[in-house]
Amino acid sequence: MDSGKQREGFASRLGFILVSAGCAIGIGNVWRFPTVTGQNGGGVFVLFYLLFLVLMGVPVLTMELAVGRAGHNSAVKAYKALEPKGTKWHLHGWVCMIGCALLMMYYTTVAGWMLDYFFKFLTGRFTGLAPGEQVLWMVVITVLGFLVCQKGLQGGLERIGKWMMGALLVLILVLVAHSFVLPGAGEGLAFYLLPDWNRAAEMGIGNVIVAAMNQ
Repeated sequence: MDSGKQREGFASRLGFILVSAGCAIGIGNVWRFPTVTGQNGGGVFVLFYLLFLVLMGVPVLTMELAVGRAGHNSAVKAYKALEPKGTKWHLHGWVCMIGCALLMMYYTTVAGWMLDYFFKFLTGRFTGLAPGEQVLWMVVITVLGFLVCQKGLQGGLERIGKWMMGALLVLILVLVAHSFVLPGAGEGLAFYLLPDWNRAAEMGIGNVIVAAMNQ
């Protein structure tokens, strides 16, 4: 930060918004969210989810943006530059970096599954597939990730983020439209979204609250 070098920034506001959305939404909010919602009382879970989004999500997002804008560096160096003299806030930056590494391991595994299943689906080998490892595809995902990052922020992350988030939006709209024409769509929506306090009580209100907070 003190070297005088101009750090690369986003080329457009849209690129920043889409990359930020990609980081915030995550696979879990597409792949895992409907199942967890249905199991934890439908609309009851959604209400707690929205509550924690306001109470926890918005403050954390605001803090991250503030640290990023003021620090203009990696998590560790940004905290070190901003921490009051004699304090150890930069240690929190290391926690952030370790968390990112752990998340990368998780998402590399899940993305490897998705790629493997996608190509098996295209070739008709997905039906009746037994559980197995997708180590090759995990390696492919890791290599692709490094190649994108090697291109830098604008030429790599921002460019691929626009295409991938656009594709995700189209895919979600297609899946939503398709779900409405499936048999039992009305019952499914009711199970998914209508508040069911009995089902929430069976899971335990405390468990529902913790699940919503984690999500």
